[in-house]
Amino acid sequence: MTTRHDNFINGIWTPGKAYAANINPSHLSEVVGEYAQGDASDVDAAVYAASVAFPSWSVSGIQSRHDALDKIGTEILARKEELGELLAREEGKVRAEAIGEVMRAGQIFKFFAGECLRLAGESLPSVRPGIGVEITREPIGVVGLITPWNFPIAIPAWKIAPALAFGNCVVFKPADLVPGCAWALADIIRRSGIPAGVFNLVMGSGRVIGEALVRHADVAAISFTGSVGVGRSIAAACAESGKKVQLEMGGKNPQVVLDDADLQQAVELSAQSCFYSTGQRCTASSRIIVTDTIYPAFVDALKARVERIKVGGALADGTDMGPVVSQAQLEQDLSYVAIGNAEGARLITGGQRVACHSGSPHDGYFMSPALFVDTTPSMRINREEIFGPVASVIRVKDYDEALAVANDSPFGLSAGIATTSLQYATHFKRHAQAGMVMVNLPTAGVDYHVPFGGRKGSSYGPREQGRYAQEFYTTVKTAYTLA
Repeated sequence: MTTRHDNFINGIWTPGKAYAANINPSHLSEVVGEYAQGDASDVDAAVYAASVAFPSWSVSGIQSRHDALDKIGTEILARKEELGELLAREEGKVRAEAIGEVMRAGQIFKFFAGECLRLAGESLPSVRPGIGVEITREPIGVVGLITPWNFPIAIPAWKIAPALAFGNCVVFKPADLVPGCAWALADIIRRSGIPAGVFNLVMGSGRVIGEALVRHADVAAISFTGSVGVGRSIAAACAESGKKVQLEMGGKNPQVVLDDADLQQAVELSAQSCFYSTGQRCTASSRIIVTDTIYPAFVDALKARVERIKVGGALADGTDMGPVVSQAQLEQDLSYVAIGNAEGARLITGGQRVACHSGSPHDGYFMSPALFVDTTPSMRINREEIFGPVASVIRVKDYDEALAVANDSPFGLSAGIATTSLQYATHFKRHAQAGMVMVNLPTAGVDYHVPFGGRKGSSYGPREQGRYAQEFYTTVKTAYTLA
């Protein structure tokens, strides 16, 4: 029988009202497990448990918090192969990428274990004689964390770890498509020594669990990563109730390639940015903006590179790109291929559903990476986030036009440039309208100890990760003392 996995509320595994199958997108006949589907009453119970636990946890010793988070990180890293396989089975990342994501999650917990010991404030003199001023940071309370399916252990880690490190209590709602990694992470946290109620896992529909979390009067803050539409609705609801909110949403990231770029380097970083992780990354580059002189050679070389990408089962040897995560996502990706063709873009390779196992394309959600050329900035495939293995190339005359096209987007998460010119690289770093800029690197590679986030429609609220996470997970207090 398929194993059932319960919610985790107040230190106890709590059965769901119903259970949903977690399907392997590489092998549609394989059920990874059955996972609880909670309801609003489960959210109420989890928030209540967190509220009761908060007064004690918020003033707990920094050594005990450090030890718990460090223990979580240690176990994640020790089980990287096992957890990486689970991640690959439920989300579709290839083995190496899946293990890399698990390692990142473990490193995040260890980083924030250290942050428990680095909590700092300020001591300032008052403008009034004989008075001292202390500025300190305190936890904000019960935090609702809502995470997406594309990074099923790393994104939960970079929300849960700082929340706990700074003394908050957590109610965690993972994406419906990837409950396996969330449940495994909850099981690791359960064994860390963190008291009951401090961390809670409630799985289920976003329309039910997410809505109940956002609307709950005893939740002080919401951190959400997901679609623009849902993010905006969460922002409106949090504004109405006075909740603190942090949103990471879409991206339509540009990769600029200048005439002076190293051709092979530019081709490789573009292929990685566009198609690794099946293009299912908010930092993926789906707009490649190329200047005139290098354009023909770049297009030919990139086409050849894309056609060498081996599509297959996430755990199969030699696979470069795994399946799309779900039937709905596959249909969306294919619909954008049709849109690109209808708009007059030229599809030079890929863009079709393919077979990888039984000979039937219906044995997994596999799609060949699609590359459009001779596109214009106004096309929908260059304006809207596709979130799949679909990329397009835009031809421009020079750097100035490339920068203008790169910035001509409602999004501003990540931007890249391939060039050997220090002048252009320096100018691009300053003038690219993005939260993260990459020079001669893929747009999708980020570290765990530095801030993550964007501008415009990509992000709202304080940055995630690194020391900047304290801006969201703490509140500032100013205290005066008469000497």
